[in-house]
Amino acid sequence: MPVALVLLLALSCLIQSHGAGNVCDLGRRPNTRPHSVSILEFGAVGDGKTLNTIAFQNAVFYLKSFADKGGAQLYVPPGRWLTGSFNLTSHLTLFLEKDAVILASQDPLHWQVVDPLPSYGRGIDLPGRRYMSLINGYMLHDVVVTGDNGTIDGQGLLWWDRFNSHSLKHSRPHLVEFVSSENVIVSNLTFLNAPAYTIHSVYCSHVYINKVTATTSPESPYTIGIVPDSSDNVCIQDSSINMGYDAISLKSGWDEYGISYARPTANVQIQNVYLQAASGSSISFGSEMSGGISDVMVRDAHIRNSVSGVAFRTTKGRGGYMKEIDVSNINMVNVGTAFLANGSFGTHPDSGFDANAYPLVSHIMLHDIVGENISIAGEFFGTKESPFTSVLLSNISLSMSSDSPDDDDSWRCSYVEGSSESVVPEPCFELKSFESSYGRAVAL
Repeated sequence: MPVALVLLLALSCLIQSHGAGNVCDLGRRPNTRPHSVSILEFGAVGDGKTLNTIAFQNAVFYLKSFADKGGAQLYVPPGRWLTGSFNLTSHLTLFLEKDAVILASQDPLHWQVVDPLPSYGRGIDLPGRRYMSLINGYMLHDVVVTGDNGTIDGQGLLWWDRFNSHSLKHSRPHLVEFVSSENVIVSNLTFLNAPAYTIHSVYCSHVYINKVTATTSPESPYTIGIVPDSSDNVCIQDSSINMGYDAISLKSGWDEYGISYARPTANVQIQNVYLQAASGSSISFGSEMSGGISDVMVRDAHIRNSVSGVAFRTTKGRGGYMKEIDVSNINMVNVGTAFLANGSFGTHPDSGFDANAYPLVSHIMLHDIVGENISIAGEFFGTKESPFTSVLLSNISLSMSSDSPDDDDSWRCSYVEGSSESVVPEPCFELKSFESSYGRAVAL
């Protein structure tokens, strides 16, 4: 049996033994709540003009009293429900009926301002504080955001324009964010026009995202679909995501703040997803990964019209690691760079980072992948201080576009080592052989 295949099987067993293959197997469904109220009962008006922030806040406050009685459902009927940011509570289901649309206010005064996340030390756009997300959950247990394909529209154009014109006062809000929560379900909804991220789970456990559609304009700056961030036991499946920057991005903190917080993203399964990323990557890891990312399984992904298909991003000062990642059964069409791994990508939150905190990138498995109209097969650029190791490629067939480089230039590599089997076009020398280009064997 070829050495690359032996390594592939060994790493696959390693990842599955750590649990990444079991996260979505639970088949979770939202529990039926014994109590239900309509947002209409709290004076909400669904005309798209009346501000309903107080109605949502009062409804959630009232439903807290049912937490020890099996929980409750907040029902949103058809209509256009304008609101500013509001918080959820534990043992709550927020249910959007078909043709119900929650509209985010375009007045920044209707969005609370909160402290930055401790693993980041500042906002994603600017130093200092950040706008609270539209729908929030903080330290919650058993919370569901679902519906009969209702819609949550962030009306993000205001925020995109302020980002592009450098007129933001604080970092942009996300559409839905859960912080330090567990047993979270988001399902059967359409999300539109997020100001920044669409669904952000940070410091969370047991997050299940199923049958969602997330879309923003291709011109929207640095908008990302689903972001598991310092979270574990995450399932993303049966969803369609089309974003301005990245479709799905795994993160775990930024430089010294992420290193200090030390909470990794781990045990993540992504399957049966349809992804587009106008200016970024359909699936990305990092570049904020200082708490570590490991035990990730991606399979059955359909990637279209993206600058890159699968990207691993990091830089000196990040520390942390990206390891034990298995990507398989991927179909790509019209992608600039199929695989990207860049060890010199991204900025720093401030001057306090440790320049000697080198990230570890190792045990990355890419296999059973086909691509059509691909411009560049792969770019793997590690660093001299911390080369990428144990990159395993197997059963990959990429049909290159007419304007792509010659086969000899379709892979570009430096400071990377690994092995390959049945890869077309033929990869760079550093990824052809089991023997490391640095004079030692690639070890599992």
